[in-house]
Amino acid sequence: MTSERVRMTDKTDDHSFATWLWEWTKSILVALVIWFFLRTFLVEAFRIPSGSMENTLLVGDFLFVNKALYGAEVPLIHAHLPAVREPKRNDILVFDSVEEDGLKVVKRLIGMPGDTLAMESGQLIRNGKRINEPYAVHSDPTLSADPLQRAKMREWQLKHLVERSPDGYRPDLQDWGPIVVPADSFFMMGDNRDSSYDGRYWGFLPRQNVRGRPLLIYYSYDQTSWRPLPFFTATRWRRIFSVPR
Repeated sequence: MTSERVRMTDKTDDHSFATWLWEWTKSILVALVIWFFLRTFLVEAFRIPSGSMENTLLVGDFLFVNKALYGAEVPLIHAHLPAVREPKRNDILVFDSVEEDGLKVVKRLIGMPGDTLAMESGQLIRNGKRINEPYAVHSDPTLSADPLQRAKMREWQLKHLVERSPDGYRPDLQDWGPIVVPADSFFMMGDNRDSSYDGRYWGFLPRQNVRGRPLLIYYSYDQTSWRPLPFFTATRWRRIFSVPR
């Protein structure tokens, strides 16, 4: 009798462990499916690695990106879900780099399809009007692109240049255009105008590259802080749960 009880107890314990393991496995699988769905179609985390959007976004900001707003991409088939709305001027966009696969970039939408854009001494001119940009930072207005960068700017801008002769056209970071934004494309610039590798260098952003818009800053810390372990000790509390605009 004793041996029989032991065998029965062992079988019961094995069954209980198998049931427990299966329940945990199901819970983990469900959590992974939910996480994959949320990350793919609704919200994705993003970290600011550079100062190109200062002071709107700072190095050390961690964001949630709303991917549903402009239509999330469906994996494998590369189709997009219907957008809640289309991007508009001054939206901050997270998008796939036009130059480097797998790299996501964040900039501000400056020009829509059909807009005529130019800069004169660092002042943005859109459709013939000087634009007030309270978000823009000009830390070094005398900054100039090097000769190779200027040649690169000229090469892509010539195809879209209007109202002036291409002869002698020598664009620079603070002076370029006027150019016209083509269909299904945007012109993107960083708020930190003198420290941003943006559309002035690489051209227009295809609509299909847009991935989302910053939803909120869920954490932020000062990476340059003198304090030890700045991720924990140099938190920017005022930026947490703020909405970038």
